[in-house]
Amino acid sequence: MCALYTDPMSSSWNWRRCWPVALVLAMLAFGQPLLAQRPQDPLPRVHFVATGGTISNREGGRLSAEELVKSMPGVERFARLTHEQFANVASSELSLAQWLALSKRINELFATDQELAGIVVTSGTDTLEETSFFLHLTVRDPRPVVVVGSMRNPSTVGYEGAANLLQGVRVAADPLSRNKGTLVVLNDEINSARNVTKTDALRLQTFRSRELGMLGVVDRDRVVYFNQITQRTNERLEFDITKVTQLPRVDVIMVYQGAPADLIKAAVDNGARGIVIAVAGAGATSGDQSEGLTYAASKGVFIVTSTRSGSGRIAPPQQRPRDGGATDGGGGGFQLSPEQQRRRQFTIAGEDHTPIKARVLLMVALTKTTERAELQRIFSEY
Repeated sequence: MCALYTDPMSSSWNWRRCWPVALVLAMLAFGQPLLAQRPQDPLPRVHFVATGGTISNREGGRLSAEELVKSMPGVERFARLTHEQFANVASSELSLAQWLALSKRINELFATDQELAGIVVTSGTDTLEETSFFLHLTVRDPRPVVVVGSMRNPSTVGYEGAANLLQGVRVAADPLSRNKGTLVVLNDEINSARNVTKTDALRLQTFRSRELGMLGVVDRDRVVYFNQITQRTNERLEFDITKVTQLPRVDVIMVYQGAPADLIKAAVDNGARGIVIAVAGAGATSGDQSEGLTYAASKGVFIVTSTRSGSGRIAPPQQRPRDGGATDGGGGGFQLSPEQQRRRQFTIAGEDHTPIKARVLLMVALTKTTERAELQRIFSEY
């Protein structure tokens, strides 16, 4: 064979050209394979947990988790997919007890399967921002949880559910998605569950993170991140719901012109442990709501102020006592009445959380502490 590599102008072999053939012959002689076979890296494994919602609400019956998996074209190019049916209901029918069970199930999956890359959860869009934020606060693993949904049902022209689900799988499978908390993926856009909100009742582009901006996009070639949240997530979470069997009741009360106090009092009398007051602007109440909030404080009910405006931050009050007395905290220097001082002891600034997100955070926070200073710290860090 090496004769093929002999220099025709010389009687000696051209070893520079002949050595590959000699190497092959030696490998064959000693029974070695011609080429070392490198095993191909397996695709990341993603687990899909279906809860229902519009994404599965087909005329004549809801799509199952298995049917939703089959609806995704080309998913096998991105991940190895397993699935389970947790529930199959409208998002508004998902109970708080099911929230707890869902979070516990996700934490269990991560704890018992270290090879799992991430988890995708389907949800109805009406309450998707609440469910996803609850998972954002209670799943304590660095691997991503991705919540997806659709605005159109499978029987509608232009149904986008399969595409959203596929993009969610891609995000969950991507190593760059770790340590970003729970993510919401629709219309090729990646938003943080902390910031995202539903902004339109019908349009596909409904989920927005207001002026805070989305985290990234799912493009044809890859998942791209260009933003990051700085609040506590994943392994930095302090909430442990392992032994929690029931979330405390927290109600949301809207401020509007001439609003009565009796709605606040009714919430308190019916067992609310917290009230989120969706204030006008940066803190105004109306009617005799102030009386109702004082009543709530007298019963030991915590009050979180959050703006109804849709964006904007409610900052904690500054403690600037004058002559040893409590003040308004805003630099005005006027004395607070005993009732106002009592209310201040149970009032928490909601930071930039929308009223509906503030409710979720207060429910979770109350499973850990009933100290006002600690609750305020939690709202400032999450």
